[in-house]
Amino acid sequence: MKILQICNKPPFPPVDGGCVAMNAITSGLLANGHKVKVLAVSTKKHPFLEKQIPAEYFKRTGIETVFIDTSLSVSKGFSNLFSKGSYNVERFYSKAFESKLEEILSAENYDVVHFESIFVAPYLETVKRFSQVKTVLRAHNVEHQIWERMTTQTSNPLKKMYLRFLAKRLKEYELNVLKRFDGIATITDEDKNYFIEKGIAIKVDSFPLGIDSAQYKPALTKDVEFPSLFHLGSMDWMPNEEAIKWFLEKVWIDIHSAFPDLKLYLAGRNMPEWLQTLQLTNVIISGEVVNAQGFMSKKAIMVVPLLSGGGMRVKIIEGMALGKAIVSTTIGAEGIEVKDGDNILIADTPEQFLHQIGKCVNDINFYNRIAVNARKNALANYDYKEIAGKLIYFYKQL
Repeated sequence: MKILQICNKPPFPPVDGGCVAMNAITSGLLANGHKVKVLAVSTKKHPFLEKQIPAEYFKRTGIETVFIDTSLSVSKGFSNLFSKGSYNVERFYSKAFESKLEEILSAENYDVVHFESIFVAPYLETVKRFSQVKTVLRAHNVEHQIWERMTTQTSNPLKKMYLRFLAKRLKEYELNVLKRFDGIATITDEDKNYFIEKGIAIKVDSFPLGIDSAQYKPALTKDVEFPSLFHLGSMDWMPNEEAIKWFLEKVWIDIHSAFPDLKLYLAGRNMPEWLQTLQLTNVIISGEVVNAQGFMSKKAIMVVPLLSGGGMRVKIIEGMALGKAIVSTTIGAEGIEVKDGDNILIADTPEQFLHQIGKCVNDINFYNRIAVNARKNALANYDYKEIAGKLIYFYKQL
């Protein structure tokens, strides 16, 4: 099959969870013998790092990008108050990108156009005008649920009101545009069921994030700093910043009191200024790391204190594949096949985080059992080639 994959940011190099998820689709389709053409939005936040892309990737995907300035604008945000559109989505539309898409569709016939997230859904009508091809939306999350959850977490009344407005507009757009695709490929069963319950009558099925297990090798025991805590995630994604702020304010004081020598490492792209200047004993701000796997491999216990968000947390799958014990909120672990106390540890309150982390710190054998089971789970359930094969079957059914 020939697939045109339209991405809301360059999927390669896989610098964050969204890129990892998109690149897993690209790699899985190619590994199954299909042809993939990649067209991606390039932004200030996610630029096209051309020099970091291998020649083989260029050759196999023919990747092209178009720059769009998606920066938040006070004036555009204000004018959006008086329109019916979703500002979250409208930022990703440009005439230049539309023209490039028309050029690609005119040059070659495709079997499927695969849209990565609703942020590139504004180009659906362009595809329909220029081709009879089947269209599939890869729903990484139920996007409006993320904003609804963030609304409940903020105490600022003005911010709460604006977030509620954005969530409402996004929900209206999301649930309406989904119906215009031929198929929806969610990442989790929860998201699939939600869309079906909301009356999405087209074909919907779930396909979890896949990984190439050969790329994830656990570090030797002697190379792991045990005990240690770490968090890795893009800090310009609001749920991540919200989670770390909560963890530092509500959880860390008790953990540090119970384990004075335990260190917490915080890594990720675009650290906010308040974190860069943070001065807390044994909290190390690592910032953006060149080698994410290398960073994770050398640390012991991953913490995922998400209070909002949706879809599947890519970093949890990667951490499991690297043989890490993971302590996550219920929301953080949503959509992942895990069992509390067997291959992951669930904590939703400061007291539960202290308890679960304490069990790992005080008993290395317990830590090792959780870590080993986590890796077994990742290898058994999240192989990228097998998942892409199921996605191809889904395409063919359309």
